[in-house]
Amino acid sequence: MNATLQLACELIARPSVTPHDAGCLELLAGRLAPLGFACERLDGGPEAARVSNLWAKRPSALDGKGPDATKTIVFVGHTDVVPPGPLDAWTSPPFEPMQRDGRLYGRGASDMKTSIAAFVVAAEEFLAATPRPAIGLALLLTSDEEGPSVDGTRIVVEQLRARGERLDWCLVGEPTAVQRAGDMIKNGRRGTLSGRVTVRGVQGHIAYPQLARNPIHQALPALAELAATCWDEGNAFFPPTSWQVSNIHAGTGATNVIPGDVTVDFNFRFSTESTADGLRQRVHAVLDRHGLEYQLEWTLGGQPFLTPAGTLVEAVRGAIHDETGLMAELSTTGGTSDGRFVAQVCPQVVELGPPNASIHQVNEHIALADIEPLKNIYRRTLERLNAQAAT
Repeated sequence: MNATLQLACELIARPSVTPHDAGCLELLAGRLAPLGFACERLDGGPEAARVSNLWAKRPSALDGKGPDATKTIVFVGHTDVVPPGPLDAWTSPPFEPMQRDGRLYGRGASDMKTSIAAFVVAAEEFLAATPRPAIGLALLLTSDEEGPSVDGTRIVVEQLRARGERLDWCLVGEPTAVQRAGDMIKNGRRGTLSGRVTVRGVQGHIAYPQLARNPIHQALPALAELAATCWDEGNAFFPPTSWQVSNIHAGTGATNVIPGDVTVDFNFRFSTESTADGLRQRVHAVLDRHGLEYQLEWTLGGQPFLTPAGTLVEAVRGAIHDETGLMAELSTTGGTSDGRFVAQVCPQVVELGPPNASIHQVNEHIALADIEPLKNIYRRTLERLNAQAAT
């Protein structure tokens, strides 16, 4: 069993369902400290739902030679996993890693414990060959990515910003591939903005509508207008901004009562062509134009970010091509990731990981044939960035 597979199995065997880490970070710190990483726990959240966070950093050989001399790459990942669901639906227990049919099975195999293992082993190999690198290496790992994402990467980034930590490049180990490791990488993500609007009416007997005011009937024209609105046209990197309703709730359950209010949950996935403030204003304008009595609460889950062609994108795509012969497709599709937090303090963010077809599913797995190439792509990326920094 190679080193990457072995470490991936050790991580999968720890049942780290959000927000619990189940000892994953302790295991990883034990691998990183002998390499010269200063490992710091920056845990957060209430005691009842404590989140485990690890910040590990190894300086470059150029530290102290001026503020612009040293560049640092940070790997961002999460040790937490989603619940496994019904255990009897799994062919093998979710926290007992199993190899069969050319695959490694277990919760977290593709999202994203194998990515973490691959980067740690890549760092070990890179530092063995280059003990005095021209770049700094760092890892930011959390047990709060699959859950609220409040006390994980977000608060660590806030602390790093407060103390002036410089981050130049970021690799996020999210499962981005489609068929095989390296065929697709994410060089950006859409922003996410959620709203909950409650439209007020007047409750009454359904046989006497003249004595009531049906909030569902009042809200429907406004919802239809919002659904038909073209928010933007997107651009070369992003599809057009999308507005979708996720939940509608009204009524008491009785069939003879006009409800007093209706609550609608909706979400924007927005491109860099729109802003959160602009979208909020446009929604309020529609609701006001329809004369609704309403209350609207907003939650901004993350701003969009984009890393255009540049040092990191070129290094990653070059590493992928050297290892696999593929020219990776650049994409901004899919959901959000912790890259949205790091993008606030790091100008170049790329997400690179294994195929995502089985994530969050029963019998989650990764092809054994993808594990070593992923590790090698990470190592080759470090080598390329180091060579450029050394010149």
